[in-house]
Order: sequence, then structure tokens, then C-alpha cells
Amino acid sequence: MIALFSLALFFFASSLHVEAQDERIKVYANRGDNITLPCRLEGLTNLFGNRIKWTKLEDDSTETDVLMSMGFHKKKYGNFEGRVYLLGADDNDATLVITNLDLKDYGTYRCEIINGLNDKTVEVDLELQGVVFPYSPRLGRYNFNFQNAEAACLEQDAVVASFEQLYEEWRSGLDWCNAGWLSDGTVQYPITKPREPCGGARTSAGLRNYGRRDKSNSRYDVFCFTASLKGRFYYLIQPKKLDYEEAVNACEKDGAEIAKVGHMYAAWKLLGYDRCDAGWLADGSVRYPISRPRKNCSPTEAAVRYVGFPDKKQKLYGVYCYKPQP
Repeated sequence: MIALFSLALFFFASSLHVEAQDERIKVYANRGDNITLPCRLEGLTNLFGNRIKWTKLEDDSTETDVLMSMGFHKKKYGNFEGRVYLLGADDNDATLVITNLDLKDYGTYRCEIINGLNDKTVEVDLELQGVVFPYSPRLGRYNFNFQNAEAACLEQDAVVASFEQLYEEWRSGLDWCNAGWLSDGTVQYPITKPREPCGGARTSAGLRNYGRRDKSNSRYDVFCFTASLKGRFYYLIQPKKLDYEEAVNACEKDGAEIAKVGHMYAAWKLLGYDRCDAGWLADGSVRYPISRPRKNCSPTEAAVRYVGFPDKKQKLYGVYCYKPQP
């Protein structure tokens, strides 16, 4: 009798099995947010319990495990441990909650629900509100291999930008003639005004693509991506101009740190910060953000103006500071 019942249950399950359903969803968020990535199984009663697997799809076509759930057993992985959990509104809800969203959380996530009767796959694109900026070191253009590029962006409160992020910035008007690394290992640059030194005057506007390059031996600039600030960015009023060491000390005395390039770009693009005073930043560069173009202050375009990497002993500039939230 038990054998007959098991056989009947097997045929019942087989007759009801539905091929995995695929969905794609976009979620927009800011750094520091707590967000939900929706995923649920619809249609059938949960007869056997759900196995739920969340992974993050990386640019190099690998997958990073985020969370695995099978009944009462749940496991969280790596950087996500302590920051993710399932919403669990009902037995078929596999919605993922990510707390304290970070720059590295940007990307595509895959939810797989395996029920035995009605499997489902959902892909969720998590997009952060932010800004892409080109970056090169004190040594000058084309001095980063891919690992150096990653480290440089991290030092500026940013990560290496993705193709999608650079594309959106190009659509917003970014025009830059130096080629830079992207997170997928390709090297590209955005052109809105075609001209001879930048791929040719007769070519169309768009992203110029050098393709994938040797991550260890090839040398380029990098495009970095940063998002909303979790603190206060400001120009520190001082009675006189400062050298680099004085600039660092002045911010520390004000209970802050000298600002990074990513801080300035985020304040400029996302908060409309505008200041016509050139100031030191943490990497030793001098820049200033202009949101309202005017005479003597970037007259033709809103931009972060780049002065360069001057001698750190020159007492010619002010300083931009950043005070993190407590």
C-alpha cells in the first residue's frame, strides 16, 4: 500500500511540474538603504517545502553565493553575512532584504526557488543612484593595470564602474578621450563630440571599446563609480592658503578628514555642490566642483574642474573636508 501511494504521489508531482519561470526586475536604491529584491512562487500550494538560493552574477560570468535556505536551515555568505535575510511574508515568499547597501552591492542577483512542482527563477537588477568619473594617478595617464585600477577607485570612495554605469553617464553627457578600465575587464571611453584625437571626427558618438585587455600587463586609466554620501562634504574656510600637510591637519582639527575625489563627485552630481575655490583632496590632487557654469568658474559646462597634482609643499590652495556620519 505504501509503495502504491508513493508511486501515485510521484505521478501526481510529475504531472503538475512546471518548467522554471524566468522574470527580470529592476530595483533602484541609494547607498546605505535597506532594500528588498522581490521573488516569490505563485500558483501551487507548498507541498514539499521550498529550496531557495540567491546568488550575485559577476561581470566575469561567475556567481557569488548570497543566501541559501532549505526549511529551517539558512546560510549567508561572505560580505552578505549579517546584512541579508528573507522577508518570508508567507511560505512561498523568497524576497531578499539587503541592509546598509554598499557600492559593491550593485549588480544582478538571481533568485532560484525549487519546489519540486513549480520551480522559478527571477533576476533582479539592483541599480545605485550615483556618478561615474574618470581617474588617473599622479604619474599621469595610462599607468593602471586592472588591480591598480580597483585599488585606486577604492581609495577614492568608489568602485570600478560597469559598462552599464558608463553608458548611462555617456547618455547624460560624459565626454572623455582617455581610455579606462571597466569592471568586466574591458577598456572603453565615452565620446559625445566626435573629433580626430578621439576615434575620428567622422565616427559616431558612443562608447569606444578596446575590448578585454590583459589585466596584469595592460595599462590604462579607470572609470570609477561612487554613490550618495553618508556624511558631509564641505570647503573649509581658512585665513590663508595651505600646503598639503596643512590641509590634512586643518580637516582633522575640524573633526573631519580630507575629502576624497569620490566625495567631491558625489556632492557635485547628486547634491549640486558648487564652489569656485580650488582645494586639496586626499590623493594630493587639487580640484573644485562647479554646478552653475559662470565666468572664471568653468564658463561652458557644469563639471568637477581638475587643476592637477601640484607640489605638496605649495601654499596655494584651500581644502575640501569630509565628515562621516557618526
